[in-house]
Amino acid sequence: MADEQDVLLREINEDLKQERLAKLWNTYGNYAIAAALALVLGVAGTKAWQSYSLSQHQAQGERLAKAARLADDGKSKDALGELQALAKDAGKGYAMLAAFQAAALTGKEGDPAKAATMYAALADDGGLAAIYRELAVVLGALQELESGAKGGKLLARAGELAKGNGPWRFNAREVAALAALSGGETKAAEVIFKELSQAAQAPGGVKSRAAEMLKMAGNN
Repeated sequence: MADEQDVLLREINEDLKQERLAKLWNTYGNYAIAAALALVLGVAGTKAWQSYSLSQHQAQGERLAKAARLADDGKSKDALGELQALAKDAGKGYAMLAAFQAAALTGKEGDPAKAATMYAALADDGGLAAIYRELAVVLGALQELESGAKGGKLLARAGELAKGNGPWRFNAREVAALAALSGGETKAAEVIFKELSQAAQAPGGVKSRAAEMLKMAGNN
């Protein structure tokens, strides 16, 4: 009888964990997406700046800075116009940065579906290095997830990245966990979050977010 009670209690506890994890998506899903987006985009901006800044004209850098100021001042439409113009006529490095920032701003302003399309264009740009195309896949997948898209192409591509050994694999696995969570596959999400929280090579932000998701789900 005691053994049966133990089994029943474990089953109830497991059900409660899964229920908390499902509720967690509704409460914290967008926050988790935003956190992942900010982290990855910040790293991407730094890498891109290091790779390209020395070869670009000062005027283009000033235009990019102007767009950032406009966005900070709440003038998103003007900022987006500046970024889109810069993406068309700037040198390769600044054009890429402007395109990434335009997509990010579009998502921030409440149009994740359009942002995903913008990231898809970057992901398919054969003129960009693979590290940036793959980054666009991850960021675009997050936007597809936020838009509620089912069977999104970038989500599928992020799933493939999650299986590989590329530089964004841990971020892609985080996307996979969020996708599982949003789709009601709570156990699968929990498994991925646990793996990420324990992965020695995972970025600190990814590990801490995964651990926090597990903690809030009641899986300590």
